[in-house]
Amino acid sequence: MLIVARQLSPFERAVFVFCNRRRTRMKLLFFERSGFVLVLKALSEDRFRWPRREAPVVTLDTEQLRWLLDGIDLDAMVRHPVRQYEFVG
Repeated sequence: MLIVARQLSPFERAVFVFCNRRRTRMKLLFFERSGFVLVLKALSEDRFRWPRREAPVVTLDTEQLRWLLDGIDLDAMVRHPVRQYEFVG
């Protein structure tokens, strides 16, 4: 229902992630060749650190999704800036 409301295709090569209001359950939905796969991860004592973003849809890479499933707060993480060097001196 959320996918249709956001006009995203569930057949895209992507994983759609949903979290309940209490942030104790996370569902991952994706399409495989023969049908949909739904994965549920439920926490009994902890809560997921859901990203606080203004946009209704957030794009994460595989590493960020793993961190989210492991309970890491993505908003609190600060990375070194990406640098591109032309030469070594």
